[in-house]
Parts: sequence; C-alpha cells; structure tokens
Amino acid sequence: MREQLLRTPLTDLVGVRHPVVQTGMGWVAGPRLVSGTANAGGLGILASATMTIAELEAAIVEVKGRTDQPFGVNLRADAGDAADRCRLLVDHGVRVASFALAPKPELIAMLKEHDVVVVPSVGAPKHAVKVAGWGADAVMIQGGEGGGHTGPVPTTLLLPTVLDAVDIPVIAAGGFFDGRGLAAALSYGAAGIGMGTRFLLTRDSAVPDPVKQLYLEHGLDGTVVTDKVDGMPHRMLRTALVRELEETSAVRRLGPTVRRTLAFKRMSGMSWRRLAADGRAMKHGGDRSWAQMVLAANTPMMLRAGLVEGDTNAGVLASGQVVGVLDDLPSCEELVDRVVDQAVAELRRAASYVG
Repeated sequence: MREQLLRTPLTDLVGVRHPVVQTGMGWVAGPRLVSGTANAGGLGILASATMTIAELEAAIVEVKGRTDQPFGVNLRADAGDAADRCRLLVDHGVRVASFALAPKPELIAMLKEHDVVVVPSVGAPKHAVKVAGWGADAVMIQGGEGGGHTGPVPTTLLLPTVLDAVDIPVIAAGGFFDGRGLAAALSYGAAGIGMGTRFLLTRDSAVPDPVKQLYLEHGLDGTVVTDKVDGMPHRMLRTALVRELEETSAVRRLGPTVRRTLAFKRMSGMSWRRLAADGRAMKHGGDRSWAQMVLAANTPMMLRAGLVEGDTNAGVLASGQVVGVLDDLPSCEELVDRVVDQAVAELRRAASYVG
C-alpha cells in the first residue's frame, strides 16, 4: 500500500490518498473494481445507471463490506428516480455522487446538505461554469480520446479551457493510463485524473478474460467513434459488429434495436411510463431526437452482451484510445502504485529544469 505522495485539492476534498479516479463505467465498475480501487488509495466510482434501486443498494452495501475507504456512485441526473437514488447515497454515507449530466440545483443542494461531494462530468467550459454556480464541488472533463460517449475536443484543449473557466477542482479524463499523464494533468492545474479503459483492463475488473485479451490485441487505431449504436458519438473497439452497424441502414437496425430495448425494460423492471418519462428527460436535457432515445434505451443491452456475457458478436465494447498502448492486466493496487510513483518521478524531473 503506497503512502500518500501527492496532495491535491481532490485528495483533500474526498479524503483519498491518491489523485486517481476509476470512472463509473456501465457493467464494468462493480463492487469488486470499486473496492479494489478504494483499497489502493484511489477513488472508485460505482456505475449505477444499469441497476435497479435495490441492486444499487446491494452494491453499495457490498462495497462498504469490502473497504472502509471513500468511494462514489455515478448517477444519471435525468433519471426519473434520481432523487431516490441520491437519498440512498445519503443513507449509506457514500462520499461522492458523480453525474454524467448536470444534476438540478436542488439535487446538488440536497447532497451537499448531507456532506456528499458532487462531481458532474462536463464537456465544455460553459457547462462547468453552470454547475459550479449551482454548487458542484468539482467537475470531471473527458476529452475526445476517452471511451464511451465522448466529444470531439481533445483533452489537451478541453482541460485548460475548463481550468480557466472555474475555480473548483477539475479532474481530467480521456487519454490517461500512466504516471506521465497524471504528472501532465497536475502541471496543467488539474486536481487528478480519471481512467476508465486502464481500470477495465485490470485483474480486479469483472469483464471476462477473453474480452480483456481482445482489448489488448487492439492498437492505437483500434477504436472508432460512431453514432450508429445510440445516436450519439460513442468511442468503442473497432469490431466486426461495429463495422456491420455502420454499414447497415436504419431500417434494418430497427428490429434488433426494439428487441434489445424490450429486454432492457424487462431486466430493469421499468414501466413503459418510466421509460417514456426518462426518454423525455433525456431529450430535453440533451436535445436528442425520439429516434435517438430509442437507440439509447437499446445501448445498455449491447454493452452488457460484450462486457458481461463476453459475446463480442452481439455486444459493443466501449474503449478509450489508450487501449492501443496497454499490454498487461495489473491489480488495482499495482496500477495505482505505479501511476503515483511515476508521476512523482516525472514531477521531480520537471522541477529540476527550474533554475
């Protein structure tokens, strides 16, 4: 267990030893990975968007049984039951609430009233300014190099513009995998880094081993950004299924899309009324079309097929570009220790240039 070598606004705010965040990847960031990260001294984020409330509570209890360190839960701010999920975090003393979209001001206020740290993810300086004005404690940005839903602006440009726009801690994600990246982000002025694909490819990740090996076989050109899965730009591994989706017409994709949407409805226990309400909220919050809403409801099942069931013929595999430079499967502790050690060495080397 590495002692604290780097103290930043993030470590002070959350109470973790190291400014390293394991992001809340759907179907990937479960109790084992989250607790592994927390015990290593980083901030593990539990992914809850694909869980029922009962499943989320069980997962929180399991994480607390595996670690006594701070951790967080990633939430969908536009979900109809977002307030109920936030109350779960309060009731169980979860340290951090992270959000993929901006939560409403009253939700932020409720969480802060109970000492829960609120960290929305943002994709532009103006969004960072908005949530900071509403009381968010920190923000996470993800540059275009990152996996899953992503934007077109690279981290090296997005990060400094957000840092210039707000005076709350900023966590940088998208393209990070080692201590050099952490050192660079801290030099920019970030309070820490978030890593998704790098944590997915650890021994503590519950992703099936054959799928991990498939990730490791991909190079720097092994990912693609497509909107054919859920109507929004989504970075994933370049697989035969993805090529087929990109080449298939919208009409031919309709049947499989509806079947997966029905399967997600059954698995989640959501009523048609709740699905419709969540769809309206997503449409209002993200300016999406109704066709995109149908695709978005279908996405969790495609991700589940690949990341949980290991069926790469039926599932998609979200991935950051860093997959092309990864060649091993460390434990969370091994990963965090070497990231921190390398960052300290790089910062000391850089400091030696100052005369």
